[in-house]
Amino acid sequence: MSISAKQVKELRDATGVGMMDCKEALQEADGDFDEAVSILRKKGQEVASDRSAKEADEGLIVTAVADDGRSGAIVEVNCETDFVARNDEFQAFADRVAERVLDAAPEDLDDLKTLSYEDHATIQDELVALTGKIGEKLAIRRFDLLNSDDGEIISYIHPGSKLGVLVDVVGEGDVADTGRDVAMQVAALDPIAVTREEVPEDVIEEEKDVARESAINEGKPEHVIDQIVEGKLDRFFEDHVLLEQAFVKDSSVSVQEMLDDAGLSVTRFVRYALGN
Repeated sequence: MSISAKQVKELRDATGVGMMDCKEALQEADGDFDEAVSILRKKGQEVASDRSAKEADEGLIVTAVADDGRSGAIVEVNCETDFVARNDEFQAFADRVAERVLDAAPEDLDDLKTLSYEDHATIQDELVALTGKIGEKLAIRRFDLLNSDDGEIISYIHPGSKLGVLVDVVGEGDVADTGRDVAMQVAALDPIAVTREEVPEDVIEEEKDVARESAINEGKPEHVIDQIVEGKLDRFFEDHVLLEQAFVKDSSVSVQEMLDDAGLSVTRFVRYALGN
């Protein structure tokens, strides 16, 4: 069957797949447009299977925040190369996935992939199709959704989209600007908890064991070792607990003091670094 250039162009415009692949799909489908789309999607599935053993450790961290600020989503979407991470279609896909997480609050990745992407296609359908179009392994690695009862979710994406943060900020002060400062603090200094009470007990015990062993090895007297351990634990909290960290924009005050001055508080945060 003869396939016209117009048919090939229409299929290419609809799918973004290369001209020769579109022509071959139309020939295989005897000119049936929908069947040709199905063939290209199946080809995408084959590409996905072929690429399954590849490493997809590049990609994007993206966020989406509701208009009322009460909820926010953060997603990591992976590809094989940084070149593809800068691809407009890949970026649009990642943004759309974050929007669907925000809208539908899926329970897990399997649930997420069954959500509608657009028209009758699911997110998994689009992932497979885009894999075939781009020719690299693509994957949705993880996502989180934060909901705020009394505050506002503030989002920050570091330039390059390799690092992103969501922060739940509560209070009557300048939530937008101060919240962004806190989000940038989280991005830069990577705290492990908002308060020391939230630090996991096993982490605390490990730090105490390391401090005690170090003091013993240095020959410190037994009666001062507990004091040394507590001092080192306090310094650990100052380095790794958000509210106790020195504020990056003014190291003379802690984040807690900065927030007190702004009339705000932070209840929780989520930080994604690509590949972590």
